[in-house]
Amino acid sequence: MNATTTRGALLAALACVLVGGSFTANSLLGDYPYAGGQFLRYGLAFLLLVPFAGRGAAARLRALGAGRWLRLALLAAVGMVGFNLAVLAAERSAEPAVPGVFVGCAPVVVAVLVPLQDGRRPRRVVLYGASLVALGAFTVQGWGRTDGAGIAFSVCALVGEVGFAVLAVPVLRPLGPRLLSTVVCGVAAAESAVAGVAADGAGWLRRPDTTETGALLWQAVVVTVVGFVCWYMGMQRIGAERATLYSGLIPVAAACTAPLVGTGSYGAPQAVGSALVCAGVALGSGVSLRLARRGGAPAKRQRTSERSLERL
Repeated sequence: MNATTTRGALLAALACVLVGGSFTANSLLGDYPYAGGQFLRYGLAFLLLVPFAGRGAAARLRALGAGRWLRLALLAAVGMVGFNLAVLAAERSAEPAVPGVFVGCAPVVVAVLVPLQDGRRPRRVVLYGASLVALGAFTVQGWGRTDGAGIAFSVCALVGEVGFAVLAVPVLRPLGPRLLSTVVCGVAAAESAVAGVAADGAGWLRRPDTTETGALLWQAVVVTVVGFVCWYMGMQRIGAERATLYSGLIPVAAACTAPLVGTGSYGAPQAVGSALVCAGVALGSGVSLRLARRGGAPAKRQRTSERSLERL
């Protein structure tokens, strides 16, 4: 890896670890109105991100056509608000592991969709790595109780996770990671407010208690502000295909942090699954191949030297 790809990989990995921690924070918000929580999370993140949007932000936004603004609205609706709503709805009739397993398949879907959008074939090594990541995510979480509705909403969560990466590809270059994160947070906050009023009426927003405030602050400041910017910075450097490989770290991080709040445990299945995820990331990102080449170089030179000596 060169410096750019190494930095991109580290940024994508950090973002996914932070998102994994947000699943644990979600367990502390079970009694808070969904749309109101999303509004507070994304609204606060938007206010924090505005000063860091960069120079010429207004001009770059004015240069966007109607098609790209529609894409931003879909990105916020599908990849942010819709994704969280699907996970919440799935967990009403399914154990949390079920949507987690489906979301763990996102690297495989992205590894196919992004190349097709660019008019090229999917890379086999990325597909193999993505499959290992999906298998690792399944091993970490297992498979829990569910029904038809749980599976349907889990598929919707998978669509949201894929959309968060794929829909961002055409707008990442003109906006950049910071401005893109700022805009989608603002749009997601507005969409959450509309959804809250429509679904819950006057009760869509209330003052959170101390525990809920801490969870919302974690989600807004750490997961959204830091996590989103790191994610899109990483994706800008290594591409959506390879960046999405690191989403396998989400269930790993969730499994590691769950014992901290007493909502889960970390045992042998989680350790095996974590190892599979790391192996898939190493294979799909090309790290394992580069290490193999480096390891093979001295042996190759040694064989060449031996043949030269034989000729002498």
